[in-house]
Formats: sequence, C-alpha cells, structure tokens
Amino acid sequence: MKLAMIGLGRMGGNMTERLMRHGHQVVVYDRDAAAISAYAAKGATGAATLAAVTSALAAPRVVWIMVPAGQPVDDTIAALVPRLSPGDVIIDGGNSNFHDTMRRARELAERQIDFVDAGTSGGIWGLENGYCLMVGGTPRAIALCEPIFRALAPENGFAHVGPPGAGHYVKMVHNGVEYGMLQAYAEGYEILHASKAFPDIDLHQVASVWQQGSVVRSWLNDLAVSAFAHDSGLASIQGWVADSGEGRWTVQEAVDLDVPAPVITLSLQMRLRSRQQDSFGAKVIAALRNEFGGHAVKGAAGATKTGGAG
Repeated sequence: MKLAMIGLGRMGGNMTERLMRHGHQVVVYDRDAAAISAYAAKGATGAATLAAVTSALAAPRVVWIMVPAGQPVDDTIAALVPRLSPGDVIIDGGNSNFHDTMRRARELAERQIDFVDAGTSGGIWGLENGYCLMVGGTPRAIALCEPIFRALAPENGFAHVGPPGAGHYVKMVHNGVEYGMLQAYAEGYEILHASKAFPDIDLHQVASVWQQGSVVRSWLNDLAVSAFAHDSGLASIQGWVADSGEGRWTVQEAVDLDVPAPVITLSLQMRLRSRQQDSFGAKVIAALRNEFGGHAVKGAAGATKTGGAG
C-alpha cells in the first residue's frame, strides 16, 4: 500500500527502507532536504512540503510520524489536519507520553481522523531484524494499517494491545523494564572489571560465554559482546547516559498505581547520577565521613587527606 513517512532520522529512515523492501510505496518528508533526496534515490517519493505529502496520497491516507515526542508531534499534526479527510489515519511511532496520545486521539476523532500509536522497539537493527510493534488504535484503523505493521515487524512481532494510547503505554513500561535490565548488566560488568582477586578477567569472553545457554543471555548481552569486542575497557566511551522520558513516566505511573517498582526507579536515578561528572552529593557524603570519622577524602587535585573527629 501507499503511505507517508514524516521524519527520516535513524528510525524513520530505516523503517522507510524496510517498508519499500516489502513492496510498499512511501512518500517521504523531512526538514532536511538531503534526507528526502537520499530516500528518493532508494525508491521513495520525495515531498518538499507537508501539502505535497498529502497530495501524493489517495484516501484513506495513512501518514506515519517519526518526530521527537512533545511539541514536534503536536505541530506536525496541526500542519497535517487541514489537509486530511475523514477516514484518514495518523500513526505516531515515536516515544510519546500516553496521556498526550489519548488527548490527540480524542481531538482527531472529532474530525473523524484516526490516531494510532505504534510503540516501536528495535533501534538501528530493526531494518534487518524487524521492529517490535505495540500498537494502540481503533479496530478499523488497525485493520487498514495492518499490512504496514506486518512488513515492519518480524513474525509475531506486532500486537494490537488496545485503544489509542495503549501502544505508547505498553512501550513506556517496556522501556522501564529496559532500564532495569541495562542497569543490572552494568553493575555486574563493573564488579568484574573492578575485581582485585581476578584482575585479568576478559569481559568479552565472559559476555560471550553468558550467551551460550545462560539464564542471563539476551539480545542486550549480545550487544555487550559486540561492545567489548570493539573496546574491552570501554575507554573511548564517557559514562553519560540519557533518558528519553519513558523511564520517568513508568516510575510516575507506578507511584500513581501504588505499585512498588524499586529496580526501575533506582535505574532511572542512576542515569541521572551518570550526568554528574563530579557529584555534589558524593562530595557531601565524603565530607561528612571525613568530619565524623576522619575518613580519607580526595582533594580536587586528587591528593588524599584526612581530618575531622570521631
């Protein structure tokens, strides 16, 4: 079928290519004209404006949005709506907050335009391996768009999980779980890396053997194998970890539901700590330990000193 893809970043671009590999026709738009040209060269139909996007589609139109969550999604929808007709479908494949998704679906329903939220996981590997799709929307809209979802997902990798908002809700919790899994691997490998009893442990070797029948084997650990193969000590990487919002939203949802989620919560907190090159909180702990017990602290230049009472 024919659809549009708005946003040709790492995800949107690869998804466009995968759709074309499966025989779909894709009209592409991005603020970067070079990105449009690049995918037009691969067989997509380039559109210089959003008006050109909708003009290139026949009703019922399907427009997939892959732009950053928040205001960019609202702005894109606002620009599209005057050019759409009842029965058309907008799909948001980004990591939007499910509350925003439910609001957008209600507003678009007043115009008889369907809004579908496609929680999408797979990263840069999705082009070859397929994307896990957790989709929310009306049965009519899902049925119309199902060929698209089947093309993007691996076998059994697409599920209609509920009404509008449900897809982004499931993806939010998915990413919260991801936070905890990543933190557990990080802590385990750091213990191994810091070992004084066994300082020569080869992390690449350990990660590789853990992939062979171990209960902790996973795709994430397979990526650890790759990372340690490139740089066993990760010396070229700074330990600064971003979060795109889903972990925070998962923790807030857990609080709202009175569901204890200590692992996900602490994993989120560790991401925040990773952004502090010299944590003031850690300085306070070190200073207080020095004051009450005379425990050694390291000065700004790295020198060790003691003092205090207790």
